[in-house]
Amino acid sequence: MKKWTTTQLIALSFLALILAGALLLMLPFSSASGEATAPIDALFTATTSVCVTGLVTVSTMSHWSAFGQTVILLLIQLGGLGIMTVSMAVLIFMGRRMNLREQVMVQETYSLDSLAGMRQTVVKIIAGTFAAEAVGAFFYALVYVPQFGFWRGVGASVFNAVSTFCNAGMDIVSEDSLAPYVTNPIINGITILLIVLSGIGFLVWWDLARVLREKKQSGIKNYRLFARLKLHSKLAIMTTLILIFGGAFLFLLFEWNNPQTLGPLGVGGKMTAALFQSVTTRTAGFYTIHQGELRSASVLAALVLMFIGGSPMGTAGGVKTTTVAMLVLTFLAVMKGRRNTELFGRRVAIDSLRTALCVVMMAFGVALLGSLLLFLTDGFSFEDTLYEIVSAVATVGLSRGITAQLSDLGKLVVIAVMYIGRTGPITIAFLFFSGRNRGAAMELPESKIMIG
Repeated sequence: MKKWTTTQLIALSFLALILAGALLLMLPFSSASGEATAPIDALFTATTSVCVTGLVTVSTMSHWSAFGQTVILLLIQLGGLGIMTVSMAVLIFMGRRMNLREQVMVQETYSLDSLAGMRQTVVKIIAGTFAAEAVGAFFYALVYVPQFGFWRGVGASVFNAVSTFCNAGMDIVSEDSLAPYVTNPIINGITILLIVLSGIGFLVWWDLARVLREKKQSGIKNYRLFARLKLHSKLAIMTTLILIFGGAFLFLLFEWNNPQTLGPLGVGGKMTAALFQSVTTRTAGFYTIHQGELRSASVLAALVLMFIGGSPMGTAGGVKTTTVAMLVLTFLAVMKGRRNTELFGRRVAIDSLRTALCVVMMAFGVALLGSLLLFLTDGFSFEDTLYEIVSAVATVGLSRGITAQLSDLGKLVVIAVMYIGRTGPITIAFLFFSGRNRGAAMELPESKIMIG
């Protein structure tokens, strides 16, 4: 009997959750009208929820009943945390110890380096997630409860907090995402904060907490705190800040006078909207300005930000900040004639660079193939198609308005791309090709190939 690998179990667990969610969403009482939802739309919604993407073919606010929205909320939460992590958390709270296989599942879900303290890792992930979502729900309620009344306001606050922290980008407050709140400081502030916190990754959280504890115990000077962080945290934080503020600057530059986006806003509103656009393209999926009205230069900037995404061991998608940073540093090292890729007095392991290159190439390949297929099935413009597919593979959820217009074949293409984007192109490759590396240990003679 075939024994499933951990990688295969992770990929198949997401698939099983999607199919279960689709069946629930097809039920008549899942829709607001009381009629059964078309199977393709139910499958699309379940996929975008579990894959925390946010592309939707039917309105999350008006199409689904309270039951349907609750199903979507649970799918987002399970998809954001990872069903393996949630399953392990349930077992832990029931008092059962994690066996080795279960620890390996969590390790591979979050790409951790070792199995040390895996039980505590799961507990910290769950506790940190729920704490961040609770804070987010509180601040959302300050706006939504006065606007919608207590019960609907609380429900909308909880839904949006979970959706934001899990980077799903789905909401039940507007048919126009967060565009009605383009200048609202509370909605913009808490949404940006939750997106950044979840996108930076739990490893950075814990490393920052460690450094702050050391500061409290030994009185480390503030200017030395950054130096005390691990290399991963330094790289993730620096890359994240560069992308956020660099992206905001580009959106301000390209959209400042665009009457369809930033043009009508005041200076403060322009800066807020540009910052929000830069943050949300990193994998969140909410928008405060219409993506279909962006100028071509802004579309290109958004595509780059979406493809990069957030940092490892968070709820963000994309090829990840540290992946791209390592490749950029390797490029600079080659240009300077250096043999090794170095950063902050450390040499980056060659295995990390090989994996980074593999991740980027496979994600690029999925985006290219998905775009070609969507061109064939639906024939939308180049910008709209590429935006849709990159958004899907990076699990962002932003669209230039074509998602609801997709044909059934087009929806299947986007569903497949979202699934691959969430589970990871390398995971999908291992799903089919694991165990086929019999010659991996053989060392062949070296030979050089002309480059360039």
